[in-house]
Amino acid sequence: MHLDNYKSLKDEEIISIILQEHKTELFEILYQRYSRKVLDKCYTLLKHRELAEESRQNIFEKTYEKLNTFKGTASFLSWLYSITYNYCIDYLRNKNKLHYPEWNSNHEIPEIIEESQDDQEEINYERLVKILEMIHPEEKALLLMKYSDNLSIQQIGQALRISESATKMRIKRAKARVLFIYKEIYKD
Repeated sequence: MHLDNYKSLKDEEIISIILQEHKTELFEILYQRYSRKVLDKCYTLLKHRELAEESRQNIFEKTYEKLNTFKGTASFLSWLYSITYNYCIDYLRNKNKLHYPEWNSNHEIPEIIEESQDDQEEINYERLVKILEMIHPEEKALLLMKYSDNLSIQQIGQALRISESATKMRIKRAKARVLFIYKEIYKD
């Protein structure tokens, strides 16, 4: 079997063939399509190239093992990103003992700031990137999932194994923290 014959197929079609016809070698196509994106996500969260590469490999192994649980309600890439974020957050939690609720209570901000029209000003991208490195990795992941990867609240909650209402609250808190830190550091 030549992989080139299958490269034009959609992700869902490839997954169906892998599962129904046991053509496991087709998983290589999915790996080729998304390997770089997964590596970039891992590096964004883990900040270590070798660890990101090792994590990418583990994530694709885990993805292959869970392929039969892919329901197709979201795109394969969204599902893969959920696995990626979940893997990286779990790694950071275990390595750094960063349990988010405890961390959050130790890093309180004065109050949850409601976004107003005044907050709609242009935010400098380089400054924002610096601030994202100052917040908890789980908050960073939440914001990236929501605003960079356009995952739904439901997908984010599933990825982090929290309820939808907890997801909404944590996103709101993460946005408030970013805004608070931004205003504290970059008072103009």
